[in-house]
Amino acid sequence: MSAIDFSKVLVAQGGGPTAVINQSLVGAVLESRKFQEVSRIYGAFHGVRGIVNEEFADLTQETTHNLELVAGTPSSALGSTRDKPDLKYCQEIFKVLKAHGIGCFFYIGGNDSSDTVRIVSQQAKAAGYPLRAIHIPKTIDNDLMVNDHTPGFPSAARFVAQAFAGANLDNWALPGVYIGVVMGRHAGFLTAASALGKKFPDDGPHLIYMPERPFIVDKFLAGVKATMERLGRCVVAVSEGVCDENHTPIAEKLAKRVERDDHGNVHLGGGALADELTDLVREKLGFKRVRADTFGYLQRSFVGCVSDVDQREAREVGEKAAQYAIWGDRDGSVTIHRTGFYSADYRLTPLEEIAAKTRVMPDEFIAPCGSDVTDAYRFYLRPLLGSGMPDAFRLRLAPVQKLVKSSA
Repeated sequence: MSAIDFSKVLVAQGGGPTAVINQSLVGAVLESRKFQEVSRIYGAFHGVRGIVNEEFADLTQETTHNLELVAGTPSSALGSTRDKPDLKYCQEIFKVLKAHGIGCFFYIGGNDSSDTVRIVSQQAKAAGYPLRAIHIPKTIDNDLMVNDHTPGFPSAARFVAQAFAGANLDNWALPGVYIGVVMGRHAGFLTAASALGKKFPDDGPHLIYMPERPFIVDKFLAGVKATMERLGRCVVAVSEGVCDENHTPIAEKLAKRVERDDHGNVHLGGGALADELTDLVREKLGFKRVRADTFGYLQRSFVGCVSDVDQREAREVGEKAAQYAIWGDRDGSVTIHRTGFYSADYRLTPLEEIAAKTRVMPDEFIAPCGSDVTDAYRFYLRPLLGSGMPDAFRLRLAPVQKLVKSSA
């Protein structure tokens, strides 16, 4: 392969938006600008689809001031896509990169995005075309291999923890059963974050269900019943991707009508699981006050609920991508590694170790009962949530002696 011409850089965003993905975008753009070899930085609208359709914006002309404003704004500033490229699709991507003389390709995304970078990198090598391809990590599911955690997850986890803290306060004031359905098809990291909203021993969520353990309907109902008998109320956190012992999604098992996406996966959003679990509790246990919410898109790009740690690290993985590509002259995926009590180190990991693989919650993070998390998980997550986490307090409620009821 001949020497790489870094004069043109292309960056794109893929998959679900997050609260900090634009920090990674701006980090890659501004760091690339520092290298005299770089003359143009392009952004592709709507990820790989925009690359194939040659829908580019010249980010070289964007002001630093506006880039910084965009960096602090949630969601994907370039737009995104759910396209899952196969070999033929990636060959089209490579064809466009070659036609435009792109020397460096940054793709910000999750598992599928890392696999796209891997295939494009292989195509370039096979053709003898000088290209540096770097995957920049992003996913609220926190399910990328090798990484201690991934940008986007801490802010989404902060939202989930605060949302359940609020739901618990509401449930304490007006007791009943509350069920919150959280994103996570295969990994329960985000649902488990609900535990960080607890302050007092009787706070919810009282039951937490993650995809890593089978969701047994009878055990779920028994857990709700026991909690209601003990506390007079029950808060439940459940991953949208929970499955039974046969790996059948509960959303599919309970749903009256099953919808699937373009890749054949059962559609988990839209509130179906929350509705079905609510009906199940009412019908089987007879509780009248049963409410449920599906957090849905709110978890991903909620304005005003962003971890400062997440922002900083998302920025740095973008910066490191440019450094690894231009200084290091290597392809790979930027990965985050924990050091000390808490600090982050960055490395460039071979794409084959990340691409198309899924990380799940380790056993040490899940309580033996299967419906709670351990202190090890709490210690793991707390530094990532950032500063200024809100707190909740209670009245001490010193009782006053009854005069009428006691004499009746």
